[in-house]
Amino acid sequence: MSTKNPRVNVVLEKPLYRNVERLAKRDGVSLSLKVRDLVREALEIEEDLALGVWAETRENTFRRSTALTHDDVWKR
Repeated sequence: MSTKNPRVNVVLEKPLYRNVERLAKRDGVSLSLKVRDLVREALEIEEDLALGVWAETRENTFRRSTALTHDDVWKR
């Protein structure tokens, strides 16, 4: 099956390969699809961590005295 999606080659240690292979078999998907899904999940986790840091920074610098009210923001 030909695809136009970019490809990547990766080298895994045997224990890691076996774990991914086991997960793929458990889920009834190809090894390639399982790796893709795991990478996607890892990227989502990384994004969540980055957004958490950003939110914490904003929370720590928030000053009610300089914040806009709801009415200020939604005035037409």
